Amino acid sequence: MLLESYLEPYLHEALERIGAAGLVSPEFEVPRVPEHGDIATTVALQLARFLRRPPRHIAEELARHLRLPAHEVSVEVAGAGFLNFRFTADFFTRLLRHIADLGDSFGRSTIGAGKRANVEYVSANPTGPLHLGHGRNAALGDTIANLLAWCGYEVTREYYFNNAGHQMALLGQSIYARYRQLLGDDYPFPPDGYHGEYIWDIARKLLERYGTSLRQESDEHVAICRREGERWCFAHIRRTLERMGIRHDVYFNEDSLYHDGKVDSVLNALRERGLLYERDGAVWIALSRFGRQDRVLVKSTGEGTYRLPDIAYHRDKLERGYDLIVDVLGADHIATIDDVLTALKALGYDTTRITVVLHQFVTLTEGGQQVKMSKRSGKSYTLDELLDELGPDVVRFFFLMRAPSTHLEFELELARQQTEANPVFYLQYAYARICSIFRHAHARGIVPDEAADVRCLTLPPEQTLIKLLVRFPERIRKAAQLYEPQLLAEYLREVAQAFHTFYHECRIVGAETPEQMQARFVLARVTQRVLRNGLAILGISAPERMERAED
Repeated sequence: MLLESYLEPYLHEALERIGAAGLVSPEFEVPRVPEHGDIATTVALQLARFLRRPPRHIAEELARHLRLPAHEVSVEVAGAGFLNFRFTADFFTRLLRHIADLGDSFGRSTIGAGKRANVEYVSANPTGPLHLGHGRNAALGDTIANLLAWCGYEVTREYYFNNAGHQMALLGQSIYARYRQLLGDDYPFPPDGYHGEYIWDIARKLLERYGTSLRQESDEHVAICRREGERWCFAHIRRTLERMGIRHDVYFNEDSLYHDGKVDSVLNALRERGLLYERDGAVWIALSRFGRQDRVLVKSTGEGTYRLPDIAYHRDKLERGYDLIVDVLGADHIATIDDVLTALKALGYDTTRITVVLHQFVTLTEGGQQVKMSKRSGKSYTLDELLDELGPDVVRFFFLMRAPSTHLEFELELARQQTEANPVFYLQYAYARICSIFRHAHARGIVPDEAADVRCLTLPPEQTLIKLLVRFPERIRKAAQLYEPQLLAEYLREVAQAFHTFYHECRIVGAETPEQMQARFVLARVTQRVLRNGLAILGISAPERMERAED
């Protein structure tokens, strides 16, 4: 049970008593300073513009009308009009008993029950290995999908790609050039071709398979190179994602929008609404009618610009009936997003169902200095190289440590450390330490009582930990609603820190009384579940054994 859900009925009754029912939806927050209480609401500040009274006066009136059980919670007015609530130790121990009985389901909610969500992420075209930006996108998208699933949504994980067009043609030309060069021919490489070592690898496989049979240049032979390149790149991309624990439910090919007539359908629908016009042989969309700049949808060559299939793709997703559509994109897409949404809205679609999560770029640093090249290959880091060096747990966590909207400095020196200075190891140590506690108890013939009375857990380290654990569902919900997985990562660090303090200050095995020992076992078990489930949402393993966790 969330503290908010406990307080809301009492608060709504008080709002009715002062004649302010239904004017606002009360907002809650956890005070940064523990002395200010366990939870606070700004409802008085929210009401001030409706009631035209000082918010502190409103807060004082609400406090007088709150009929709170004194043995569970008290309220005080603070600052400009905050209502600060403080719960009793007995309330929190009863809440601990409740969440212990919930077992592994603790943290799940039903706010998305009966709703379908589509999360699109990664979406790299099959022209080469994934880079670090793709890695951040993958970690963010997959974790957002996990968060939504924990909130009750039926989630579809989607990958959108294009295996046609100029980029793919260039891939085929690049591979063919390397193939001919492997044959010893003085064959020119395309000026803007793909220069990665992987192009040589694909060309070598073609040479092994086809020998010299492709030597005579033709459209068919270049097309073979393109198809083999696409197959190689996509297999490589999927293997890389699987290393991070990422799998998609749907792989949607942009080219299918043309083959299935969905692009033509969009053009016809826009034309029927008088939103298209021709100029200089190109087809333009009149976005200026909606306060934006007009854009070319079809070039004079007959080729569609990237906005056109994007409109058709999102129209397709909307027509698939999703209640929520989340696009996880790099910041370089910011120029096109609003154009696409404006076009969809002009076609009569509810674009409020679409949320776009933009993430900033990733910079590798070491000792405060930017790292541009891999020491192993002498070239720009690929996602695979980072995974080889650090492992998927560290890579995923570091990609999730900062809000998507902030530039991410990925500190290699810190990421390499296998100590508690590394934030992901710090969380895993806490989990492994709890597992160690239960192993040691078992070795001594002690059987933890999962149904033990926990009312004796009133010491400050015990109460601090309980108060944090209670917030787990709220942190999941907030991280999901804001599409900010770092909120969950930060919360787990707080839990780990509070557990380490509890562990050092409150003996479990060897406690003063058997009752106290069993109550602390319950607290350790709930902490274990929160850490395990939280790490699982982040896509990170929870090892049961680690060095230094056995002390």
